[in-house]
This record gives sequence, structure tokens and C-alpha cells, in this order.
Amino acid sequence: MHRHGFVRVATSTPHVSTADVPFNTEAILSEARRADKCDVDLVLFPEMCLSSYVLDDLVLQSALLDAVENAVGEIVKRSADLSPVLLIGAPLRHGGQVFNCALAIAHGRLLGVVPKSYLPNYREFYEKRWFAHGRRIQGRTIRLGEHEVPFGTDILFAADNLSGFVLGVEICEDFWSPDPPSTRAALAGATVIANLSASNITIGKSDERHLLCKSQSSRAVCAYLYSAAGHGESTTDMAFDGQGIIYELGDLLGESERFSRDAELCVCDLDTDRILGDRMRMQTFNDAAEHLGRPETEYRRIGFSVRNMERDIGLRRPIRRFPFVPNDPADLHQDCYEAFNIQVDGLSRRLEATGARSMVIGISGGLDSTHALIVAARTCDRLGLSRKMIRGYTMPGFGTSAGTKSNAWRLMEAFGITAEEIDIRPAATLMLQDMDHPFAGGEPVYDTTFENVQAGLRTDYLFRLAGQHGGFVIGTGDLSELALGWCTYGVGDQMSHYAVNSGVPKTLIQYLIRWVTRTDRFEPETDAILEDILATEITPELVPIGEDGEVQSTQGQVGPYELNDFFLHHVIRFGQRPSKVAFLALHAWNDAQQGLWPEEFPEQAKNAYDLATIRLWLEKFLWRFFEFSQFKRSALPNGPKVSSGGALSPRGDWRAPSDAVAAVWKAELAARVPEK
Repeated sequence: MHRHGFVRVATSTPHVSTADVPFNTEAILSEARRADKCDVDLVLFPEMCLSSYVLDDLVLQSALLDAVENAVGEIVKRSADLSPVLLIGAPLRHGGQVFNCALAIAHGRLLGVVPKSYLPNYREFYEKRWFAHGRRIQGRTIRLGEHEVPFGTDILFAADNLSGFVLGVEICEDFWSPDPPSTRAALAGATVIANLSASNITIGKSDERHLLCKSQSSRAVCAYLYSAAGHGESTTDMAFDGQGIIYELGDLLGESERFSRDAELCVCDLDTDRILGDRMRMQTFNDAAEHLGRPETEYRRIGFSVRNMERDIGLRRPIRRFPFVPNDPADLHQDCYEAFNIQVDGLSRRLEATGARSMVIGISGGLDSTHALIVAARTCDRLGLSRKMIRGYTMPGFGTSAGTKSNAWRLMEAFGITAEEIDIRPAATLMLQDMDHPFAGGEPVYDTTFENVQAGLRTDYLFRLAGQHGGFVIGTGDLSELALGWCTYGVGDQMSHYAVNSGVPKTLIQYLIRWVTRTDRFEPETDAILEDILATEITPELVPIGEDGEVQSTQGQVGPYELNDFFLHHVIRFGQRPSKVAFLALHAWNDAQQGLWPEEFPEQAKNAYDLATIRLWLEKFLWRFFEFSQFKRSALPNGPKVSSGGALSPRGDWRAPSDAVAAVWKAELAARVPEK
């Protein structure tokens, strides 16, 4: 896990007793030991957990402050053999003032102390009565017993042996301020921000915390940990719910149980490589750092070491099998709604701009052409145009099955478009004869030339038909096919006047069609046809059906689309190394009974893949993506970007040379992932 840039973190809500420092000390150490058994690298405790937060004027009592300082030394000494860095909260004296502080403790060392920057003085909180703020404290030290350590808001804690793990700290109210200290810490290099909080609970406040954590982890391009005080703090006029939250780049990774009477430990693995990869791509982030005068020069970096670096401790992190398809039903509905309407909006604009009299589509009865037709039909409905302006052509070839041809006709008739059929076999036979191809002489030679003759003729017909009827050709190829180069270049399915599916991966297209049937966009009879198409084997149908009735299988040649889409997402969105992509794929796909599946995913289609299978198809993907197919993508027609995961337009998310080789990626995979 650590070799791939992951860091195991936890939020903890220990048992706390008001002003009972010895009790709280034992509670913190108990949770620290529990985190150690989970191989945690960093455990975050709530604000002032060592003393308890709801102290009011007791926080100015010398006996209490003495006990806190003594307890710090006790925790430092007794945590020496534990793996996690501990972030605990405590009130500390310095220079005749009291500060609300976060203390970082690692392996028998007190690393440093960060004071709270912004003190609330409204509603239930009047911290300015007791505490001094730490906003101007920089470059100082603080003495606690025998420890003289860095003290200030200018501290980052950085792992010596895991370069992506740089920790910044803020305390409760700090991230409710308009200018949270964590923003500057992130711009200075912190990849993980930890917030020690008390924060009593009121109706709706949990949602507010989620909003702030989500937005800050997204805006500051970081991971954000938040740990709020729990049940033991509930006293006088306030109650506390013990909410622990872990976000990464706006994604919720984990949350503790709220209102629990038991100590809570929420454990997740953060991906620091992913964070740094996003920062490399986001020049706005780096421009902000430059605008602020490179804040990394303002911070002191305190080093520590991550333990368990060479042990295999598994992976505790939700990994979506289908990164383009959400697991949550509400998110899935929203994503499908947006993806579908992005396509409709893009096609509507192209239709308006060209003043075309028709839209020409080749209808095969497969997934991609079906979805392109759905989008075109909805476009006509939206613009108040007759669907008859859509000209659908089914063009049976040597491998066309009766089932797909029937589906194509049923589909065109159900949508009420202008439907025609052109049998390309005579023209294809003539072309093969002119080329002196063995098939024309009766030999069963079904090579690439044999396939491309059919694919090229179909596209040739569509372009001429578009010219004849004053329209343009709607491309049906999808993002997954473009990634793999699974298309015929030029006069083939790689080319069109507008590639409406080019931003949609195969795994999402299936859900978009299913979403259309579930949301009553069209008539029930049409929905039934769409369900039949969803159940059909994915095939180009360019090779005649075998004697055993077996059809040509696309996935048998290029690999399962569910794996290829997984590879694609992690390669183009985050630029992950092949070995890390394999690592993630193994944890996502090795056990069909573990983890979440998208809503209504067919039970019989829940596949599992071992490492050898993943490696096999990943190696093929790397060759196809980096070396084999870029020249096809360099000449892509326009098409709408749909997913934040990226698209492959040479004018947008992916710009690459047409003649690169895949040697570097294949060598990295070979060196770090065994074949068996």
C-alpha cells in the first residue's frame, strides 16, 4: 500500500470525562493502541480531548494546566512503540497566555505544537475569554517538561520515507473562517489536513461540516480529516455527536457513527499520489501558490518516519469497480441525467448551427448506435422537430445476425424515424474481388482487411447519404473504443461529422440506456426493445457466425470493457503508474462478493478477476492506448465531453503524440507486477 503512495489515517472519538485528565489520558492511549493494531499511520483526536473541551473558567486553573502538561509527557513516553502519529488537543501555557493547541506525537517524540488561529466568540462559544489566538505565532518553540519543540502556525509535519505525506493542522473554528489556515498550508505543500474539533451538535450542523470538509478538500486539492468531540463532552447546555469525517479531493471516504456511546475509530487509506497528480494538472493551484509568494518558504517542516512501509497491510479504501458509474442510486440518477442532457445539448447546438435538414445514423442494433439514436430522438423532441429528419440505415454485412438486424428495425420503427436498409455485401464482395482478396475466391479468410472493407463501406454510404439529404453523420463510437483504437480509421467508424458518444465510456452507455427505460423518456414498447438490446452480446459483427453459432466477441479480443474502463479512468484522470493501476484493480475486482455494485447490476454479470488476468489485459491496454491508437484520436471529430474523468479529444483533455511507444509503461508493469 505505502509503495503506491497510500497513507492509512483514522479519526478517533475517545471516551472523555470533563476535566478528568488522567481518565482522558488513558482513553487516548487506548484508542492509539487500537489504531496501532489497524496499522494506522495517523490518528486524529478531537479538540482539547486531553482536558475535555467544555471547561469554561476551569481552563485557567493552574492545577488543570499542570496536569495536562504532565499528561503530555506520559503520552509521549507510552506511545513510543505505536505506529501512528497522534494528533491530540490540549490547552497549553506559553508566555503568560493560554492557547488551544494541537500536539503531534510520533514514536516517543513530541514533534511540534500548533495553536488555534481563530477563536469563536459567538453563540455557545466564548473562547476569547480564556485563550490567545495563534495567528502571529511563527518560528517559536514551547517547552513542555523536558521537551523543547517547535510552536506556531507555521508548521508542517512531513514523512521522511513517504514523500507525498505532508500534514497540516488546523483547529475547529479555523475552517469556519473565510480564510482557513489550511488553504495556505496546502499551497505550502500539505497533502493531508487534519482538523481537531469540539463543535457541539445542533440540527443541520453535520451537513455543514460535510460541506466545509468536501469543499476544502476539493478547493485545496488535499485530503481533509475532521474529528469532533463526542458523548463525554455533553454537559451543561450542549451536546456532542462525535462525528469523524474523511474526505479526499471532494470524495467522502469514510465517516464514523454519530452519537455513539462507544469510542469510535474511522479508518481509511488516503492516496497522496492522486492528490499530487491533481496538483500537477491544476495550474490554478500552482498559480495561487506563486501569487502568495510561495508559502512553502514560510513553513517549518518537522520530519517523522512512517512505520510498516514494507508490510502488506491490505487496503482500506472504497474503490469503485466502475469509476464512471456511481454506486449510490441518487448519484447514478444525477450522473445519467447530466450525461444524457450534455449529449442532447451538444447535438442540439450542432444541428442549429449547421441548419442541417437531416441527421444520418448507422443503426446496428448494438449499444452505441442505439444510444446515439436515443440522443438524436430527444434532440428532435427538444427542438420541436419531426423525428423523421433522423435517417437511420441498417447495413447488414457478412457477420450480421438476424437478432441484431431485427433489433435495428424494431428500434427505428419504435422511434418513428426515416428507416432504410442497405445490404453492403454486394459492394463489399466487389471491392474484395477488385483487391484480389482470398475471401472473394471462396477462402474463409476473415482478416483486418475483410473487416475494414465492411466498416469503411458503411461509413462511405453514410457520408454520401448525408450529402444527398442535406444532413450530417452522427458518429456512434464511444470513449472506450477510442481508448483502445477499436475503430476503423478514416473512411470507417472513427470518422463522422459529430461524435455524440465520444465522451461516454461503454460501461456508462449501458446505464444511460437503462436510465432512459427507467425514467419514462419514451413509450413502454420502446423501453422493451432497449432492454433486449442491453442483453445482447457486444460484437462488431464483421465476421460470419461460426458453425457452432458463436458470434465474434469484441471483449474476447480487447478484453472486458469493465476492466478497460477502469484502466482508462486511472490512466487519463490521475496518470497512475501501471503497477498502481493493477494494485487498485486487484482490490476492486478480486472478489465479486466484496464491495458495492451499481444499482440493479445483474447478479450473473458480477465478475471477478485475479492478478494474472488483470495484468494480461492491462498490458494489452497500455500498448493499445499509448502506442497503437493515438493517431486515430489525433483526427477525431467534435463530440461533447461528458465526464470529469476525462475525454480523449486532441483539442481537450488528452493531447499526445501520434507516434509514441508504450515501452516505459510496459516496463514499469513488468518490473513491479508478476505475470503469475
